[in-house]
Amino acid sequence: MDNEFTCNLKTYRTLAGLTQEQLADCVGVRRETIMRLEKAQYNPSLKLAIDISRAVNAPIEDIFIFK
Repeated sequence: MDNEFTCNLKTYRTLAGLTQEQLADCVGVRRETIMRLEKAQYNPSLKLAIDISRAVNAPIEDIFIFK
């Protein structure tokens, strides 16, 4: 699968002091979804991207860089 975006989620999640499981619980997805996002293997919906941005307190455009 070609990556359509670069994901800096792991960096911002770590800075926020959250585990993958904790972030998943905050945004209502499974931990596996967060793992796939961090590996740029999954394109998030706009709602999920916004929820993650709010959860880690970082600008959405810094977390997800779409090509």
